[in-house]
Amino acid sequence: MTIGERIKRLRKENDMTQENLADYLCVSYQAVSKWECGLSCPDISLIVPLARLLKVSTDELIGAVT
Repeated sequence: MTIGERIKRLRKENDMTQENLADYLCVSYQAVSKWECGLSCPDISLIVPLARLLKVSTDELIGAVT
């Protein structure tokens, strides 16, 4: 599973839209869409806030653990 697929799954599990997630991270919803489609990856500076927001560890978010 890619990081984008994990972001999408976790976002839905937390009942968030792409726009909600984007607003919390101060990025565009298009950026979130690109992450989820595998066209780009979140900037490294967003990994910790993204993991906190999605209620997972950074390791789980990036796929270092299953």
